Amino acid sequence: MSAGNKLARILATRTGEAIELAFVTEDGRTTRVLASEDQIDRLVDELEDVLNSPAETGSGEPPAAA
Repeated sequence: MSAGNKLARILATRTGEAIELAFVTEDGRTTRVLASEDQIDRLVDELEDVLNSPAETGSGEPPAAA
């Protein structure tokens, strides 16, 4: 897996039945993805779990995809 890019901004908007997320990196690149409401709900749950867990001094690598 390649090294991650530092996130500069996240934008979200509803696009029809989907929710569009735009991830903008510090180098100006933008990645857009479409997600269902259920996927966004699960993402919010995962982010809350991460934010509520103790900070770890790990390898610096992102976690494996679920």
